[in-house]
Amino acid sequence: MELQNKATALWSNFFNVKMVQIRTFHMTWFAFFSCFFAWFGIAPLMSVVRDELQLTPDQIGWAIIGSVSMTIFARLFIGWLCDRIGPRKSYTWLLLIGSLPVMGIGLSYNFETFLLFRVLIGGIGAAFVITQYHTSVMFAPNVVGQANATSAGWGNLGGGVTQFVMPLLFSVMVVGFGFSEAVGWRLSMVVVGVIIFLTGIAYYFLTQDAPDGNFDDLRAQGKMEEKRNVTGNYMHALKDPRVWVLFVIYGACFGIELTVNNVAALYFMDYFDLTLVTAGFVAASFGLMNLFARTLGGLFGDNFGSLWGLKGRAFWLFMCLFFEGCALMVFSQMHVLFLALPALIVFSLFTQMAEGATYSVVPFINKKALGAVAGVVGAGGNAGAVLAGFLFKNVIDWSQAFFILGIVVTCASFLAFFVRFSTRQEDEERANFAAANIETLRLRALKANAALEEGLQAISRKNGSQPAE
Repeated sequence: MELQNKATALWSNFFNVKMVQIRTFHMTWFAFFSCFFAWFGIAPLMSVVRDELQLTPDQIGWAIIGSVSMTIFARLFIGWLCDRIGPRKSYTWLLLIGSLPVMGIGLSYNFETFLLFRVLIGGIGAAFVITQYHTSVMFAPNVVGQANATSAGWGNLGGGVTQFVMPLLFSVMVVGFGFSEAVGWRLSMVVVGVIIFLTGIAYYFLTQDAPDGNFDDLRAQGKMEEKRNVTGNYMHALKDPRVWVLFVIYGACFGIELTVNNVAALYFMDYFDLTLVTAGFVAASFGLMNLFARTLGGLFGDNFGSLWGLKGRAFWLFMCLFFEGCALMVFSQMHVLFLALPALIVFSLFTQMAEGATYSVVPFINKKALGAVAGVVGAGGNAGAVLAGFLFKNVIDWSQAFFILGIVVTCASFLAFFVRFSTRQEDEERANFAAANIETLRLRALKANAALEEGLQAISRKNGSQPAE
């Protein structure tokens, strides 16, 4: 059954943290930002780790694959868990437990132990599923695309910020506090792990599962399906071919972003002869586009949905993916920095818009198994990153690897035409969309009326008379 009292506006209430929907929105993006930062925190320091642990290119490739492989299984599980115990408890436990390997990677002393912790850290990548789940249950159809895209985009921003913050933090540890390089990168990861742990505690106390309360209370009131139905709904969602089409599509956008986050710093160091810090700043430009690019993907997804319904959302997804693939092929052929950097930014723009467009479609696939759909599609991103990682593991020129990925993404874009909806669902969602817009207009009218009354009262007080009836 449909949850009630979802927020019908995002930006007009952006700073109103008294609204549980807005407070939850801010906590979800910040929690995901922290997780993404920790997930790829070691990537910009890999040149230091490589020298200390004497890692070969093949071993670095396995570390790249390991960092995203664990997340596939974690995302499949976390989607089921959200439907069962709610996003609030799911996020809290993920953050508390996930902080341990983030801090623990400092115990690595050879390739095997480093790989083990790198794989375990990948579990916090499941935070994305909870982020998308939580905003989906908090926001109405007219803004759910942009709410999902913005929370995820600002979370993904952590992958860009970490590219220059971690080298700076490492420099502070080595230069400022006088630690050796071997100790410096380890302490840097401990700092990040502590932040993750504290965020988990804050998430438990500052959010709730749904606009009207937590799942346990809503089930007791008969406003949600029972826990015993969760597994059945999950299995039913797995039989929907649209879920697996979106699985592949998300691998072609988010999977590419994960791969670039892992290899960008090393790519610009080795192919453009940049220093550690400079390469980190250049690599960060890719992730920093999440500040607005993914939001644009969700915003245009909502706009296409208002004009052409659910099929409009799917068509917008195709456009983003197609241009992402083309831009990636162009980037792969740029061999001087002043051409490679703008090509990287354009490629990043379409990649992250494609991610936002994907999750402007996901909430409408199966509302009874939202966690299942969000989890499976999210896992597709990591599956794509694992497959892409093998290109960088093998002895192949990395620019050629990027070109091959561009071809794959361009071909995958046409799968968006297989994401179809029944006429009945199209009509239902048009009605829901219209109702949400009417509610938005009603709330705006109430605010305008309240502001007018306040203005009249202020004028009356200034004139020393009572307001006219």
